[in-house]
Amino acid sequence: MSVRALRHYEEQGLLTPGRGPGGQREYTEDAVTRVHILQQLYAAGPSSRRIAELLPCIEADTTTEHQRAMLAAEHARIKRQIDHLTTALGRIEKIVEAAADRPA
Repeated sequence: MSVRALRHYEEQGLLTPGRGPGGQREYTEDAVTRVHILQQLYAAGPSSRRIAELLPCIEADTTTEHQRAMLAAEHARIKRQIDHLTTALGRIEKIVEAAADRPA
């Protein structure tokens, strides 16, 4: 995890580290868990704003109807993304297999 990424999360209000005696950032185990969640969410493609909306849903014991609808929409978006990537992967696999069958 880069310092730049941690500072970005902090600037976006997604992560709030503690401060040590010298003003250095200190991260708890909960913060480490949150960083892993943030990395997964960013990898899936939503904006920082959307991630900020999703975090309370992920970390809460209960969700509102609005939050469940938001999670369902994000689930559908990620599922479409996975489907597109799976199709692209299949095409690439066919090309690699065809190239492997050709003499050098």
